[in-house]
Amino acid sequence: MARGRPVFSNIRQSIVEILYFKDKAYGYQIYTIYRDIFPKVTMRSIYYHLKKGVETGEFVVNKIERQKGDYSWGDEAEKIYYSLGEKARPTMNERVKKYLQKNAKK
Repeated sequence: MARGRPVFSNIRQSIVEILYFKDKAYGYQIYTIYRDIFPKVTMRSIYYHLKKGVETGEFVVNKIERQKGDYSWGDEAEKIYYSLGEKARPTMNERVKKYLQKNAKK
């Protein structure tokens, strides 16, 4: 039996489903969609799985955008956009599809 944490993750697979229908999205955007569809998860966990997914080839960094504004941490925010990588295996989850179609205008 293999030692350590298993490579498969339900959270990461759910993010794959979201990105399959969304094409690309940044971390907080993925977190808000995930929170509305699936069981509770922390934002930290979402960012962990995005980073891990980039390492495993399930996600790729599409672009990095800097946005000016008045934030509590400073005057700039960094949005890292993710899309599906070559190792992603979407199952075309109907629950995600219906949610994104219903909320497409938001």
